[in-house]
Amino acid sequence: MSTQQPTNSGFGRTTEPQEVLEGIDLSGKVAIVTGGYSGIGVETVRGLAGAGAKVIVPARNHAKAVGNLSDVAGDVAIMEMDLADLASVRAFADAFAKEHDRLDLLICNAGIMACPLTRVGPGWEQQFGVNHLGHFALAQALMPLLEKTAKEPDSDVRVVALASTGHKLSNIRWDDPHWNDGEYDKWQAYGQAKTANALFAVGMNKRLAEHGGRAFSVHPGGIQTPLQRHLDKEELVALGWMNEDGELSEQAARMFKTPTQGASTTLWAATAPALKDRGGEYCEDCDVAELADAENPSRYGKVQPYAVEEDAAERLWAMSEEMVAGV
Repeated sequence: MSTQQPTNSGFGRTTEPQEVLEGIDLSGKVAIVTGGYSGIGVETVRGLAGAGAKVIVPARNHAKAVGNLSDVAGDVAIMEMDLADLASVRAFADAFAKEHDRLDLLICNAGIMACPLTRVGPGWEQQFGVNHLGHFALAQALMPLLEKTAKEPDSDVRVVALASTGHKLSNIRWDDPHWNDGEYDKWQAYGQAKTANALFAVGMNKRLAEHGGRAFSVHPGGIQTPLQRHLDKEELVALGWMNEDGELSEQAARMFKTPTQGASTTLWAATAPALKDRGGEYCEDCDVAELADAENPSRYGKVQPYAVEEDAAERLWAMSEEMVAGV
């Protein structure tokens, strides 16, 4: 299990990207940011491109991506991909590998939250299918390029998977991850997908570390973004995120970050020199998070032990390989 020892980075929940990236030069580096044309993804792309990286944004909606990234300066390119369609994912990876001879950063940022029960692929529950299996298949297809780049002198290859404090809502439903039995719970399904994102980083780190690369998972914080699009006003009010007038509640205003602040932990995990010799850890507020008490977990901070457990990560990796094989 990851030790989850904070680095005492000096940053925090309101740290902005320019603070995290001060002195960071990504010239000559190539990055992929899934979901890089919405919410905190745009700010992640802006930060990486501003530090000199060439950033590729896979997009299901090309026109929307062009519009949302129109004010982002730097070397940014858009390529077609749909995480819900593994043929599309693999076609993107093939096209990317033909055009680029390196991959330094893979940021698995895209995600959906608390959506109605929907099936994708061969009948997968959508949140697990898109948030986890789509990214798993993408990383699997790009692994040769990640390994090749990681072996180069002075490389710093990293994979960053966006998890969430929502992982506390559910461990992996090992016997029924796709909700084929029992009544579907959209929040538990989201929690399972976010636990899977954290465990994916543990498994990816184990595989990349032998070549010199690293992987981390990240809780970006609560941010008002299109991620909440499946929640109606009544539910947002019940959650305390919105008042009856349809405005951001006082509670949410205190708790939520801005989109730029929400991108900072991703950028820190992707570039921080303090993480050069670490890996597999879950990060929040621009530092490595502490382990939560398994019996008395904090709802909005720290990480549950089951989300960074190596045996669970290996079990999930094997299960995921079996699920994506032949699809």
